[in-house]
Amino acid sequence: MTYVPEDLLDRICALERQVRQLTGRAAIRPALTQVLAGDVVIGEGGQLIAQTPTGTRTFVVGQTPEGDWGVGLARENGAPALTVGYDVETGGQMVRTHSRSGTVIAMDDGFADGYLGRPWVPIPCSPFMSITNDDDTPLHSGYLLTQHKVLLVNLQLTGPAGTAAQVYMRLGQNQVGPTWTLSSSATTAEVNERVPLPANDFPWGTGTSVVMWARRTSGTGTCALRVRGLWGVNTVTEDEAN
Repeated sequence: MTYVPEDLLDRICALERQVRQLTGRAAIRPALTQVLAGDVVIGEGGQLIAQTPTGTRTFVVGQTPEGDWGVGLARENGAPALTVGYDVETGGQMVRTHSRSGTVIAMDDGFADGYLGRPWVPIPCSPFMSITNDDDTPLHSGYLLTQHKVLLVNLQLTGPAGTAAQVYMRLGQNQVGPTWTLSSSATTAEVNERVPLPANDFPWGTGTSVVMWARRTSGTGTCALRVRGLWGVNTVTEDEAN
């Protein structure tokens, strides 16, 4: 058997170790800190996430846990600030702005594309007015610049027993919503009702008059109409968007 000096074996082992180290280091890519003249693609369920040293997410883009694709911005404590998407239950992806407490303070409408969702917008109303006429009479009037798909109507009809009355709302020349009634057997009728606007007639930004028409339908007593408030509000179902 040929004699091999021990120091030669040691040198061969050392060379093998060095080759392994060089091979491993060659496979390690340097840290990516810049992307110049190129794109970064996040797809097939991935996300790009920025987070604080403690693990709190402050930015995320990609496929959301709900299954849609969106963008999320959060404050340093993790409270949401701005989100796009995260709403597979609505008809389209919504843009939401959140307060520091988490309340959505500004958004587009989730079902009615092209309309504002929040903030809700009040429509000025005048004080209560008496109803003594048996013919339809305009009692409350104002001007609406359409922002929302739905109007929330809150009003009260009052009158003495034995006298009935009714009120309805016209936008422009057409009645929108039902006719609300006070029966002769009651002295008060409370109304708090959502009235979707016809999208074909009232796209966003449409200006129109808002008039409450009322009349006494039976009896001789004096009734009163109090329109407590009109608000433009967001839809809550897909049906309200149609």
